[in-house]
Amino acid sequence: MTFVAKPKTHHPLLPVNEIGLTRRDYEGSVSTLCAGCGHDSVSAAIVQACAELAIAPHRFAKVSGIGCSSKTPSYFLNKSHGLNSVHGRMPSVITGANLANRELYCVGVSGDGDSASIGMGQFAHIVRRRINMLYVVDNNGTYGLTKGQFSATNDKGSTSKKGAPNLYEPIDLASMALQIGASFVARSFSGDKTQLVPLIKAALMHKGMAFIDVISPCVAFNNHNGSTKSYEHIRHHGQNVVNADYIAHHEEITADYEPGTVEDVSMPDGSKLRLFKVDQDYDPHDRVGALNYVQRRAQEGEVVTGLLYVDPDASDCHEILDTVQKPLNELAESDLCPGNDALQAVNESFR
Repeated sequence: MTFVAKPKTHHPLLPVNEIGLTRRDYEGSVSTLCAGCGHDSVSAAIVQACAELAIAPHRFAKVSGIGCSSKTPSYFLNKSHGLNSVHGRMPSVITGANLANRELYCVGVSGDGDSASIGMGQFAHIVRRRINMLYVVDNNGTYGLTKGQFSATNDKGSTSKKGAPNLYEPIDLASMALQIGASFVARSFSGDKTQLVPLIKAALMHKGMAFIDVISPCVAFNNHNGSTKSYEHIRHHGQNVVNADYIAHHEEITADYEPGTVEDVSMPDGSKLRLFKVDQDYDPHDRVGALNYVQRRAQEGEVVTGLLYVDPDASDCHEILDTVQKPLNELAESDLCPGNDALQAVNESFR
């Protein structure tokens, strides 16, 4: 495998933000994902959002699980705190990071397999606990690292690259987030940077659980069955000397459309993704209305994008648990071990 290093020098006249950093200062390593992968567009949107907010990279904690989407924290904010955790367990790790240091901007990146299958329980409970964070799901409806099986978010009736239909109802993570207490819920499309960047900025500045479901197409599994140039055909009729694939280049899929309108976006496999951008007069403060709105549009075959719900009076876990203001690593010995009198007072409070 060949790794490409980014140049360490850059043009001296690159524009800088309010704290004197360029956009390059918010980037990470060169992506190893497939050319044209929607996940790279999400990473680019996070880079742009953080640069425009002018927050120092070291003030971020980024955590992910396992999967194509969970590789992406390597591609943004290379000077931040980061951890690639185990499959489906990102919420536990980032909960600890947030409780230990409330001054960090916590960003959790996950996938539809990482959150809607093995991590379903973790996803549900981090939302209901109102951890102060941005939770991003790169949602492509497939397991990209394990050869394109349906994920739990794949729509019923959609077909695999072999033409087999999905027989099961999908899990809608945005609807779940609305039902179990997220105070900021949004959905977007990876190719719609005009919409996605402002949503990420708003979510980072939101106090409480902010969830963004990003429809992010997978370009690796659109080769049709029967093609002699398909991965499947080559694996059965060729002799591999190394276990490696070549992914042909695909152009990035973009969309730019007006509020209250429908946009049909062509996917690499020839299918259509129908997006509906919320109206200008849409009320994002009505949780029940938002849930009904999403479900009604889903019945029409449309994926609603935009800010779906935000609670103007949101609270987070620190208010609920009445945690200390200081990060735990800044507490003195007297704070951590207040003595026997304090211990007895705590014991008495439980009697």
